[in-house]
Amino acid sequence: MDITPLVSSNLKLIQSYKTGQFRINGQVFDGPVLIHGEQAEEWCVSSFDDINAQIKSLDGHIDVLLIGAGASFSVLPPAQRAKFQGFGFTVDVMDTPAACRTYNVLTSEGRRVAAALIPVL
Repeated sequence: MDITPLVSSNLKLIQSYKTGQFRINGQVFDGPVLIHGEQAEEWCVSSFDDINAQIKSLDGHIDVLLIGAGASFSVLPPAQRAKFQGFGFTVDVMDTPAACRTYNVLTSEGRRVAAALIPVL
């Protein structure tokens, strides 16, 4: 499914997603990915419960973090939510397809947003 909006070529956008994979500005990522502004990188997690320090580096650079939790919506456990307290951004958890679409919309609006995406399996 192609979901690419028209925006500056400097910004990273999610062009498509499929089982276990994302295509971002022509580059294919197998597995979880962290995307924001002009950067897209592998996100070193194996499941929704492994939210890690890579997220901490986003503090001060974004206003919203979207977490794509896989094929279905999941609630961020209190222990995980506590990790984000004190950071300068809000966190929204949703299924990965919704996170991909929402990221592209917010990015195309010029918002400071990041998406931490676990692929749909």
